[in-house]
Amino acid sequence: MSNIPSELRYTNSHEWIRVEGDHVIIGITEHAQQLLGDMVFVELPEAGDEVNSNDELGVVESVKAASDYYAPISGTVVESNESLEDSPALINSDPYGDGWLVKLSLRDESELNELLSAEQYAEIVSED
Repeated sequence: MSNIPSELRYTNSHEWIRVEGDHVIIGITEHAQQLLGDMVFVELPEAGDEVNSNDELGVVESVKAASDYYAPISGTVVESNESLEDSPALINSDPYGDGWLVKLSLRDESELNELLSAEQYAEIVSED
């Protein structure tokens, strides 16, 4: 069973979300990175990009496959994890820490209510 931290929120498409004040940090879950395998490339959005909930943010590419990742909420890209450009394997070694992907400003706090709890996400991955 994958590690699913209880303090995070999740999406059906395997992104995790950490709320930090009026920003959210986004990454892909341990479950997703295990399915994808060793990461070899990450496409990141530019700071200042405006995104709506469910917009594509970028692509993570592994030795097995490429997969899009999405904005779980609407907002503005504040920062992308540039460390991943040189070290995409950080997603494999620390998916909930140094392997984060994007920081967004939080435009509409009510969108957080659409996200899954750790328990709800655990049910989804147990069906995979």
